[in-house]
This record gives sequence, structure tokens and C-alpha cells, in this order.
Amino acid sequence: MKKLVVITGASSGFGKELAKQFSEDGYPLLLVARRIELLEELNLPNTICKKVDVTNKDEFENAIRFAEETYGKTDLIINNAGVMLLGNIENQGANEWQQMLDVNVMGVMNGMQIVMDDMKESKCGTIINISSIAGVKPFGNHAAYCASKYAVVGLSEVVRGELSPYNVRVMRVCPGAVDTDLITHTTDEDIKKGYHEWKESTGVGSISVSDVAKTIKFAYELPQGVNLREIQIADTRQDA
Repeated sequence: MKKLVVITGASSGFGKELAKQFSEDGYPLLLVARRIELLEELNLPNTICKKVDVTNKDEFENAIRFAEETYGKTDLIINNAGVMLLGNIENQGANEWQQMLDVNVMGVMNGMQIVMDDMKESKCGTIINISSIAGVKPFGNHAAYCASKYAVVGLSEVVRGELSPYNVRVMRVCPGAVDTDLITHTTDEDIKKGYHEWKESTGVGSISVSDVAKTIKFAYELPQGVNLREIQIADTRQDA
């Protein structure tokens, strides 16, 4: 049997598609999300589903250790769980800033810390952190979201350097605009309307969650000695 793959935020979007594609190729999976019923609906073989808040490190670690008892040590963790609450920093509530920092940054740090010691010991393993094109470029009404995703880029690069002597890979993936339910998290209706109008006016929308998932899976399945440190993937018509 292939080695264990852990995917966070697997109830929708990139995480859900990643789960399907890895399962089709025979990987045992641990899928974690807050909405466990959506994980269980996938009904994938050799898959453990756990209701987990990635900001709760103990809860997160318990789920991983439980899966490892069945499938062996984690070879790949995809830290995909995230929220996108777009807003103007002049009037956006601090509770929304905190939520993004907690999930988008602390959740990723928790996931990395849980698996890195075992990966260092085995001198093998891959950590893939999902950032965003908003982690490398600024966008209006994205201040706090950009802050969280720039943080993922920075911490991924630091940890990559720290783990490289142990032959452990750290990759960061920065998708552009893709049709997922992320925009539904935003509470400002004017911003959501503007986002959809931008997509319609530019024609951006041909890239799919499947395209992104295929790219991530390709990067992981390269030889362990090959590390695609950063992948920016976006619709060809997206100019930023």
C-alpha cells in the first residue's frame, strides 16, 4: 500500500478534489475538516475522516496519530484548510482578521509541527502548504487575507530551508482565482459582487479545482530529491 496522505479542509474545493484524485491512485487518506458529514459523503476507500479544527493542535495531532496507527507515518500533509474574508482594513472587523490568521497561518504551522519530527527521522516526506496568488501580490480589499497568505509563503520558505538537510520537501502552492466556495466566506456583499463582476469582465474562470489538484499531485509524485518550492497556478487570462 502507498504511504499516508493527510489533507486538511477536505470537505470542499481543492481539498475535496485532492482527496478524490489521491484516492483514485490508491493512497490511504486522512481527511480532516469541520464538516465531517461532507467528508463521509465522499465514501472513499482506505480513508479515515475526522472532524478537526486545525487551530486546535491537540485535536489535529490526535487525528493524525490515529490514522498513522492504521496506515503508518504521514508521508504527505497538504495544509489546505483556509478562509477568505475579504474586506477593507478601514472598516473590517478585527474578528475577521483573527479568524484568517488563526486558520490560514496557525493551522498551517500546527500541521507542519505535528509531522516534521517523524519526517526528519525518516529523512523523507513532503509538506505542501496552500497559499494564494494573494500571498505574492497585493490586491484591493485583501489586506488581512494577503497578510495571512504572505505569512504562509514566508514560513514555508523558512521551514523548507530548515528541513532540506533532512531530505524533507516543503512546497507552497499559490493558486489564482478558481471557482471554489472561498468567496462565499466574505461577509461584505459589495465586495462579493465586485469580485464576480471582475471575473465576468475578464473572462477568468477556465481553470478548475481539478487542474490545481492535478498540479499538486504531480509535484508530490516527482522523486523525493526534486522539490518544486513554489507553484503559482492561475487562469492564463488573469493578469495579476
